[in-house]
Amino acid sequence: MRTVGISELSFIEGLLVRVKAYADLIKLRLSALVTFSAVFGYILGDSGVSFGWTGFIGLALGGFLISGASGAANEIMERDLDKLMKRTQNRPLPLQLISLREAYWFTVAVAILGISLLWIFTNPLTTWLGILSMVLYAFVYTPLKRVGPIAVFVGAIPGAMPPLLGWTAATGTIGYEALIIFGIQFIWQFPHFWAIAWVSDEDYKRAGFKLLPSGGGQDLNTAIQIMIYTLFLLPLGLLPSYFGLTGLNSGIVATVCGVLFLAQTFSLMRDCSRKSALKIMFGSFLYLPIVQIAYLLDKIP
Repeated sequence: MRTVGISELSFIEGLLVRVKAYADLIKLRLSALVTFSAVFGYILGDSGVSFGWTGFIGLALGGFLISGASGAANEIMERDLDKLMKRTQNRPLPLQLISLREAYWFTVAVAILGISLLWIFTNPLTTWLGILSMVLYAFVYTPLKRVGPIAVFVGAIPGAMPPLLGWTAATGTIGYEALIIFGIQFIWQFPHFWAIAWVSDEDYKRAGFKLLPSGGGQDLNTAIQIMIYTLFLLPLGLLPSYFGLTGLNSGIVATVCGVLFLAQTFSLMRDCSRKSALKIMFGSFLYLPIVQIAYLLDKIP
């Protein structure tokens, strides 16, 4: 039986470190969630006559790579700021696990490959929307984070693009159905972003990020705005059922999830505590996938 030498173990360990570094650079978990939302939009938009596997796989891979390139570009641009924050100081660029030159070339290659896959396997509309999403996230939202809470509005646009990309990849058009699923994810971004900004306020201040509304205070005014945007999710969540995109069951699930999500905001309004903001943050992580899965399971052919 062949034994593995120390040098081989060192090589394998070094390789694993490099692979993890590149996975962190493209924000692997975030990119996977983005891909899920895009896949959701594709399945919802598919006619059901003959499932378009080619477009589906092209969208999933291309969307994942474009999201990864956006995340990598964000980390390149914020590499010096990431050193200042506890939540980001262990990213590959601050730790110099990857050189800046490598990160540039890797990001460009991933972006080109992702765009190419969308162009070849989906359609021009989806490709251009994917490019727009990448540009808005990396080159508009990222620098605006140090300007003011307008960054949250701008960031919510690429953040809500995935289901829209999925729909256009399946249909080739932007109809009212696409705008509904885009709108739900767009509005969801606000309590999601602001809860994260509340929880990470000290870190964000070190980097000069200004994402909280109402003058950036962890106060009742900010808590009320979080509540208002969460409240909007209740009627929005019913629109797919109302317009016949899905059935009644998913409307009930969306309403129940919306009410539970909204209830968490009242705790924040009452005590303005980090603990309550943390509950909203985790609630936002649960709300979107549960509701989207409910829509898929309740899709009307």
